[in-house]
Amino acid sequence: MSIKKLQYGWTLSCTGEAMGDLLGIDGGISVEMPVEVHQTLLAQGLIEHPYVGLNEADVQWVAAQTWVLEKAFELSVAQVHAPCLELQIDELDTLAEICLNGVLLYRADNMFLRHRIDLKPAARQGENRLCIKLLSAPAAAVDRAKKLPFPIPYNANNNRVPHMNLLRKAQCHAGWDWGICLMVTGVYQVPKLIVRQRAQLHYLLVEQRHTENTVELTLRLEAEVYSNGELPLEIVLNGEPVIAETLSVQVGALCLARSFTVKNPALWWPAGQGEQPLYELGVILADASLCKTIGLRELEVVTQADDIGLGLKVRVNGRDVFCKGANWIPADALTLDSDGDRYRDLLTAAVLANMNCLRLWGGGFYERDIFYQLCDELGLLIWHDLMFACSLYPSTREFVASAAAEVKHQIKRLAHHPSIALWCGDNEVMGAIDWYEQSRRHREKYIVNYDRLNRALARVVGEGDPTRRFWPSSPCNGELDFGDAWHIDHSGDMHYWDVWHSGSSFEAYYTVRPRFCSEFGFQSLPSLPAVARFAEPSQWNVSSPVMESHQKSPAGNAIIMEMFTRYFRFPESFVSILYLSQVQQAVAIKTAVEYWRSLQPHCMGTLFWQLNDNWPVASWSSIEHGGRWKQLHYHARRFFNPILVALVPEARSVEESTVGGPAGPIKEDVAKAAGNWVLKAVSDAPGVRNLEVEFRQITLGGKVVRRWPLAQQLRPGDSATLLTLNQAELAGAREDSFFAVVSDDPDINNTFYLAPWKAMTLPQVCIEQEVVTLAERVQLTLKADAPAHFLTLEHPASGRWSDNSFTLLPGEDRTVDWLPSAGSAVPENFAEHLVITHLRSTYQ
Repeated sequence: MSIKKLQYGWTLSCTGEAMGDLLGIDGGISVEMPVEVHQTLLAQGLIEHPYVGLNEADVQWVAAQTWVLEKAFELSVAQVHAPCLELQIDELDTLAEICLNGVLLYRADNMFLRHRIDLKPAARQGENRLCIKLLSAPAAAVDRAKKLPFPIPYNANNNRVPHMNLLRKAQCHAGWDWGICLMVTGVYQVPKLIVRQRAQLHYLLVEQRHTENTVELTLRLEAEVYSNGELPLEIVLNGEPVIAETLSVQVGALCLARSFTVKNPALWWPAGQGEQPLYELGVILADASLCKTIGLRELEVVTQADDIGLGLKVRVNGRDVFCKGANWIPADALTLDSDGDRYRDLLTAAVLANMNCLRLWGGGFYERDIFYQLCDELGLLIWHDLMFACSLYPSTREFVASAAAEVKHQIKRLAHHPSIALWCGDNEVMGAIDWYEQSRRHREKYIVNYDRLNRALARVVGEGDPTRRFWPSSPCNGELDFGDAWHIDHSGDMHYWDVWHSGSSFEAYYTVRPRFCSEFGFQSLPSLPAVARFAEPSQWNVSSPVMESHQKSPAGNAIIMEMFTRYFRFPESFVSILYLSQVQQAVAIKTAVEYWRSLQPHCMGTLFWQLNDNWPVASWSSIEHGGRWKQLHYHARRFFNPILVALVPEARSVEESTVGGPAGPIKEDVAKAAGNWVLKAVSDAPGVRNLEVEFRQITLGGKVVRRWPLAQQLRPGDSATLLTLNQAELAGAREDSFFAVVSDDPDINNTFYLAPWKAMTLPQVCIEQEVVTLAERVQLTLKADAPAHFLTLEHPASGRWSDNSFTLLPGEDRTVDWLPSAGSAVPENFAEHLVITHLRSTYQ
């Protein structure tokens, strides 16, 4: 067997007038695989960077063209006459015609498939010419819409390309309410020329059955045999043979299962619950081989009916795990810019913020191998959507067949990863039936349409990976339940968006008690270093054309500014607006997570929207494009800490009001403070922990007026009440003081405010700083003469802080480190570019 990667010697050209009239190029551009058209044009200086200024609009013509990739290669007589001669292409985006020597051999129309093209009908000895013609996706989408038996609505608020839902392509390529519209196209993995004489291994699926101190592994092999006779089979675990035999085979498909037992297994755990040992598993069939890295763990997604509704939780190795994390979107809109270092930086940042779970969102793509490998290594559970999001989708025979083939391949490709917790049918597609006039008027018809596709996906998942749960949609109250999971909090998983989309206050988070909240969020603007990447100083105004073009949520800036007026005194400068938007975002998510964590085991998961950005933009992310941590990510490190001490309302009275929600007018519970607040200590750490903290009431000037020394023994899963504050104790304290949790562990320290900050007369603060530059970090010691709230450190260099956006109390010096990004050095004259901001410094 031989496998040759066709990486070099390609030419990219355009069939239309673009090459000559628009680009001024005769002939093609020399490229190597992998390739993406926009990035190629950018590298050649033929387009301006689409992320900068208003350039997004100027590159839309690229997606309207037909682009052609061509390459010549040699074949010997033996290769031409081999039993198998094929071209294998992964991540072909998206519509393409593939020709060899002028003969059309294959049409591709699904980005998520592995394309295997038989070259034998057109192959010849000597030089062969391969052509991959990349067709216009927007044109194809419009053409497909004309052929539908009835209209299939799409989400025009997100997709700027009509009928994007009819293409099996990453849905966010057409834009989203945080995403640029580029409609990229290309081949994102190097094509392989495969010549086989005896056999080929296609897939290796691994099933686990755990008993005391043993794991039985069952391997299911899918192969293809090219000659009758005998083939040697060997299975190896961590370099040691566990099975060796000779198979009698015949030409054709070969499916077989083999089992063996691992004694005293080293179990894989999610981050924070234990270690992540991995095993190397190899299968050799004649001259074909497959290698997988696996983790041994027992994982269940438990959905158990109770007096409230239907709980949802993840159980690993018999232990219930509270899922803490965020939603993942593609790492870059320019697909090939997201390399292994980018993945490692983002996923490591998630673990550093005490996350143990990410939801891989259904509007992107099935990720690259490196993503899953890193999640396995780092202990990040994956709630894995299938790639359908926010629009309705056809249930025609052709569409269902294509979608089923894609899911079948991806399940078999990925199911061995221990990090994958469950497969989810889609993102918000079930609920989207109620979003569109057409589907609302004919609801039964569109429910049947949805169910046809969803059942087909469920069947494929069940056949390909019977070890994992299939969850129909996110959000979803349960199987065959088509209720409003945005506002029903008693069952399944919930997306709670009233605080952003419906204009509710942050206190509205206290009115819902989700079993598992898999989406909720609040936007912020980018930091000034991020803004400087795409906007000239003349555009440093929130409502400038460039800033507005980098805000894709239609009312986004208005929502941010209006929420300022509810809680804060309005900031006096552009820089202060950027800062305060990130304070506000952190407060919103902190409010929700701390309350919902205090409800465990009723609530067993909070995944905020979203971890990352795919370009520099105003968004819901906690990490900016380029890797800079927003204030939210530093707060996440604390509110996702294994031990959380949080002040939450004990009770509430509720009045009913009508507001607008994602599906039109809905009823919302609006919290009214009932007076009592409780200090809760929550643990999801393994083992018993002894907690000692001091709870303080502090005046705005910094004087401690009351102290409560508190101690508590915490078992895993505990949510214990440490203290109750009643109305009498809070009288006069709301506007004149705040509360703080102080401990020897700075990650447990916390600050609470029972009145809006605009109502507080905060004193001016003098901050002293001492900067010490060391070989691999900068050490910064801070002192304040009065409380500095949300004190935030910012530096234009690439790196992160050991802590940030915290309360600096007088008399309690704080030392933090600045750590450069991998491959970066500590900059000279660090202090000259250091900016320190706190809440009182943003207004006169």
